[in-house]
Amino acid sequence: MSDGSPARSALRVLSQMAVMAAIVATLVYLPVCIALALAFRAFGVSFEAWLTLGAALHPALGLLAWWLFVFVGSCGYAAWEFPWGDRNFGWPVRK
Repeated sequence: MSDGSPARSALRVLSQMAVMAAIVATLVYLPVCIALALAFRAFGVSFEAWLTLGAALHPALGLLAWWLFVFVGSCGYAAWEFPWGDRNFGWPVRK
């Protein structure tokens, strides 16, 4: 596979989109989780039960699971906002 092949450029674009989604997920994670925890608390669900998905997971795995849920949503956002029409996705080259 040469450097300019379509498969290589597609992987490059998808990896850049995944990094963008990971950054967005990390930035949105805390406010979304606080809002969801407060909303569930209003319905009588404890924070620990909410975090561990009903005691099905260890709390650390619950944090990871909730980050992955936010990451999946962020992938949709990143795909929508990604500049698909641009040919150059890297830093501008000085001439």
